[in-house]
Amino acid sequence: MPDDALLSVGHLSVRLADPRRSYTIIPDLSFDLGSECVALVGESGSGKSLTARAVLGLLEPPLAAEAAHLRLGEVDLQRCSTSEWNRLRGARLSLMLQDPRHSLNPVLRVGHQLNLALRVHQRLSAAERRERIAAMLEAVGLMQLQRVLTAYPHQISGGMGQRVVLAMMLLNDPQVLIADEPTSALDAALREQVMELIRRHVQTRRMGLLLISHDLRLVARHANRALVMYRGRIVDQGRAADLARSSHPYTRALWASRPSGRTYGTVLPVVDPALITDDLPA
Repeated sequence: MPDDALLSVGHLSVRLADPRRSYTIIPDLSFDLGSECVALVGESGSGKSLTARAVLGLLEPPLAAEAAHLRLGEVDLQRCSTSEWNRLRGARLSLMLQDPRHSLNPVLRVGHQLNLALRVHQRLSAAERRERIAAMLEAVGLMQLQRVLTAYPHQISGGMGQRVVLAMMLLNDPQVLIADEPTSALDAALREQVMELIRRHVQTRRMGLLLISHDLRLVARHANRALVMYRGRIVDQGRAADLARSSHPYTRALWASRPSGRTYGTVLPVVDPALITDDLPA
């Protein structure tokens, strides 16, 4: 594990095991994350979100994960008890999902939910919590504080909802943020705004960001490194800005499959699985 790694995943495997069948979904996955943005990219079903759930300890039977090592700083995540996980998630390790409707409780006001996020993990007075919440909402670009705090999730737009979720995930100053398709539910303009906001906070707070995305152009603009997954394996990796120039056939096919006016009505590229290996470039 590198000295500067915030999150280190070594030889992670995920299996589906029940009395009727057993199947390895992720056979062997390794990567390190420092104070940077690392993107996991690949087609649906390649194992990106499953990797995130395994790192967060959120797999449920019949899914099971094991690894040579799985560490958040000095913490061995494989040895965490339920109470230890409850202290870690939302504090040192946070998860941002693609749709705020899946992250926010529909029957609680936004302000109450932000307050709970602080009360669970920190001993602060009510005044200190109000001050921190107000500062964080302003930091993510939500200036109409009273309107946001008193609203229910359905009363704010999707873009505002994602900013609320980001504020909630940053309230406790996590070391690592896992963002699973955080902009896919937004229109193009809001997508760039939210992604730029996330990246700016990652840089200023010296956090690690594991970004899961289908949007290769967004990844190329905002991530430092990209890990390309295919059937549970990392088959290509490198600088995110170099995705368009990758020599790997699968990465080239993913890039060529991006929807645009020029590709409308054309046959998308198909890759022979025999050409895809996990032999990474030097």
